[in-house]
Amino acid sequence: METILLTLLIGIIAGTIDVLPMLKMNLDKYASLSAFTFYLIMPFIIFNLNLLENVWWIKGGIISLILSIPIIILVVKEDKMGALPIAIMAVVLGTFIGVGGHFLGLM
Repeated sequence: METILLTLLIGIIAGTIDVLPMLKMNLDKYASLSAFTFYLIMPFIIFNLNLLENVWWIKGGIISLILSIPIIILVVKEDKMGALPIAIMAVVLGTFIGVGGHFLGLM
């Protein structure tokens, strides 16, 4: 139970970090909710996927970037400049999730 709560806390922190700039720019509330939900669920996937175990320091960034590709495709349709910030945030936050999970013993 403690593992689930700690994983959920990491997801809440990552989601909040991603959504704060979106709220400041007054983006659509559904886009903000989608981004928060993405990062709320991401730690569960990163911590429980048995791929890239030898490169734990970048595992989260790679998985997060790969799973954000559908979101990037949808965003590029409306805003061609939006793909790069999404990809960067996916790599950075995914890496922080993975490294945090490694040092907290969740992976």
